[in-house]
Amino acid sequence: MGAVIDNFDVFAGGFWLTLQLCILAAIGALVIGAVIAVFRISPVPPLRAIGTGYVTVFRNVPLTIVFFFSAFALPALGSNANFLRIPGLEQIFTRLSIDLPYFRFAIIALSLYTGAFVCEALRAGINAVPTGQAEAARAIGLTFGQNLRFVVLPQAWKAAIVPLGSVIIAMIKNSALAGFFGVVGDLSNSGYALITVRGEPTIPVMIGISIGFLIMTVPLGILLDRIEKRRAVAR
Repeated sequence: MGAVIDNFDVFAGGFWLTLQLCILAAIGALVIGAVIAVFRISPVPPLRAIGTGYVTVFRNVPLTIVFFFSAFALPALGSNANFLRIPGLEQIFTRLSIDLPYFRFAIIALSLYTGAFVCEALRAGINAVPTGQAEAARAIGLTFGQNLRFVVLPQAWKAAIVPLGSVIIAMIKNSALAGFFGVVGDLSNSGYALITVRGEPTIPVMIGISIGFLIMTVPLGILLDRIEKRRAVAR
């Protein structure tokens, strides 16, 4: 474990960058997933078709392909994802403001891919809401949007929180691919650099990377277990 201790600053920097990537991608995935879930249950056929098509594509395409198109196709189309350089947000997540756009491309890839799974987890939560409540909301004159906003979605988020947590855990692990698509300084990229450039032994470096991901995923898993147990007791 000497390789981990001697290069602790490298691992710490990689951990912090990966954490930033996961936070931003999780926010993006939750927003995208919520919108697509609304499309999926919309009474408007074209919106339902868009939602179904989105989920079908991104649930069945490998994440490496999504990363590839984000990292190479977007620049070819003339985009550097500058729309993610949001004033105020880039002061907190400083990597957003750096001219190298691959961090922003990684956020897009993870958000788009994970958003499909968020959509299905949220749709399952929507289906768990008793139909009588939606019918009662329509009976008192609420529109489809008001029904979703005030009756269905608040309950659906609560019902879907455990599946959504599992989706976010999977996304954190999937973020390891970012280092191989131009994101310099994250956990996986830093570990690869330690092995190839500094000649550090592979196994200790991989153990260090694993510890970094466990620090992010294990507490979230414990929190989800507690939430699930509390719900079981309440039921």
